[in-house]
Amino acid sequence: MHLSVHGHETFCYTGGKPFDAAKPTVVFLHGVLNDHSVWILQTRYFANHGRNVLAPDLPGHCRSAGEPPRSVEEGAAFVLALLDAAGVRQAALVGHSFGSLLALEAAARAPQRVTRLALVGTAAPMKVSPALLENSQADPMKAIAMVNVYSHSLLAPPPSALGPGTWLYGGSRALMRRVLASNPKVNVFHRGFVACDNYTRGEDAMAQVQCPTLFLLGRHDAMTPPSAAAPLQARARDGRTVLVDGGHQMMTEAPDPVLFALKDFLCA
Repeated sequence: MHLSVHGHETFCYTGGKPFDAAKPTVVFLHGVLNDHSVWILQTRYFANHGRNVLAPDLPGHCRSAGEPPRSVEEGAAFVLALLDAAGVRQAALVGHSFGSLLALEAAARAPQRVTRLALVGTAAPMKVSPALLENSQADPMKAIAMVNVYSHSLLAPPPSALGPGTWLYGGSRALMRRVLASNPKVNVFHRGFVACDNYTRGEDAMAQVQCPTLFLLGRHDAMTPPSAAAPLQARARDGRTVLVDGGHQMMTEAPDPVLFALKDFLCA
């Protein structure tokens, strides 16, 4: 599905089902150097169980045109404009990592439009190590290798996980290389990391959120450790926390527990 958002064509995956603005809608937001495909299992489930699904490629990423967000605030404005473009008055927001900050800021800016908020692999502040910031610009391939070491727990070692023929590290690295190559004008890797690192409004934004909030965290997450979500958890009006046995890329490391947690939260 393609929508015009801020004058640019935006690709949204709908879980393989036609979009119907009259149905309850769930928006899935990916993190830095990812795209909609990180949510394939979760989006397909909800699309086949009575929900609209919108899983966009963020602006300037893969199949979406436009300028990649320079800040979390710019990204949140995109999320709200996406709802307008889809003709959706209210939606649940699910965001992973950088996407969790976009979802949080959007829910703070327009609390009447967000029915549920799920923050997956989140932190406040979401500081990025100087080495990753530097290498995301100077040596992106090295930074991609670093991120994939930090993003996967030792519960899913190479060469395979989830069954024969799968390799989480290799698949994630290939995705990140593809997303980076999709925009020859802007280094979306470095820009996304800078946006995460510069965002300081997390606690204030959380205090403005009025809907129930799920903190879905990986026990073995080295990028956004569970303890890093504590400032947000302390400010949530109606917050609940689920820990899964995985790392930062928990949607692929622990796909079923992530799906079950989202199902229990969004369908309650």
